[in-house]
Amino acid sequence: MSERSGLLLRVVDGLELDEEYRAVLKPGELLRDRDGHLRRLPRFFYEVPSWDTALETELTEHFALWEFMNVDVREHELQRVRWPRYVPCAISVLAAALELLRRQVGTFVHIAANGGYRSPSHRLSEHASTHCWGTAANLYRIGDDWMDDQGTITRYNRIARRVMPGICTRAYGPGLGETDDHVHMDLGYVVVVPHGTAGEDGEEGPTDTPSEGASE
Repeated sequence: MSERSGLLLRVVDGLELDEEYRAVLKPGELLRDRDGHLRRLPRFFYEVPSWDTALETELTEHFALWEFMNVDVREHELQRVRWPRYVPCAISVLAAALELLRRQVGTFVHIAANGGYRSPSHRLSEHASTHCWGTAANLYRIGDDWMDDQGTITRYNRIARRVMPGICTRAYGPGLGETDDHVHMDLGYVVVVPHGTAGEDGEEGPTDTPSEGASE
């Protein structure tokens, strides 16, 4: 269990999953982004045993795990209708960022279906999308505002960048890398390696004693 983070979810090394799950999640594999750069996919995941667990697990005060796992038939069957399912550990970082936005706007923030985590086997995952890292969210509604016009999308993009320095948003428009029906925000290709996990050499190392010169 991930007790240090406060989440009662099992942390799983994707390289140790069954072959069928590895084929879908592609842990540690390389994908190219739209600019042709290689990006390494997440290796460590939270294991979600049931939909009830997803509903009951609060990542922050205002966001539950299920909101980042809501997908349609374009997602692979293993991540859509079968259990357990797996989400990258960075999903908790995304939730914390969205919590800042939620507190700033003072109202509900709604994540679209397929607008949270999508596996690399999702049919929308044609390139190294940050959704595959669990670090991107598509917001279709905030309070009573629907994200379907230039003024609204631009306004919330500005709010997001103000309260979350370093966040990436997409400009309004119909073109590649733009959006006209949601607010897209992402943290980039963030990979979280939890305490107690294997290192790059596959061996467990000390987790409570920082190396010389390091701090926690």
